[in-house]
Amino acid sequence: MIKPERLKAAMERAGLSQSELGRRAKMSSSMIGKLVRGESRGSAHIYEIARALEVSADYLAGNSDELPQLTPVTADENKAHKVAMTEGDDDIVEIMELDLAFGMGGGSYLDLPVRPKGRKFARDWLRLFTNSPPSRVFLAKGIGDSMSPTIQNDDIVIIDTAQSLVGMGDQIWAVAYGNFGLIKRLRPLPSGGIKIMSDNPLVESETAYDSELHVIGKVVAVVRKMAG
Repeated sequence: MIKPERLKAAMERAGLSQSELGRRAKMSSSMIGKLVRGESRGSAHIYEIARALEVSADYLAGNSDELPQLTPVTADENKAHKVAMTEGDDDIVEIMELDLAFGMGGGSYLDLPVRPKGRKFARDWLRLFTNSPPSRVFLAKGIGDSMSPTIQNDDIVIIDTAQSLVGMGDQIWAVAYGNFGLIKRLRPLPSGGIKIMSDNPLVESETAYDSELHVIGKVVAVVRKMAG
């Protein structure tokens, strides 16, 4: 069952109201209210709520004290981004390149291994794929053929680290798994695990539980060089 004090703490940490949590977990706000007040056990919805709050089901049930680190867009980042968006679309922004081959832990986007020199793009072009602040957007090169034909080796992927909640299944994400960076499709499972899938049918899927998988961000675009 869901512990009301754990639910309230996780909601406060994520900055979610009862209505917003209900929307993300596909439940009514009145049901969320009952869980917050301890009037319902919530056992049937614990996994959906845990995914919406980016915590484990064990945390909500009081069986674990471990909380993953959230990296929400800060007020200063959001303010600076809004100011920049009013200054014109033709200005140039620098996007840092993420090195997926480098060892990664479960830290925040500020701890990600990036190459010394970023790449410059027009803000208007970047806005075709995401409205997040450029400081939260990274690019990376595809490695190997596990996501072929969707993403080929050396394709450029644009990663939005402001998006880290795996809600709808089978979308493509940048993740840290086994201490290395990967680009994979993720599917939330009723058991609370996350199915890690490749588009290459020759590569078998895996399932991660609890803190084994750290979501870096959502892949919002794939850029490929033209042959010839």
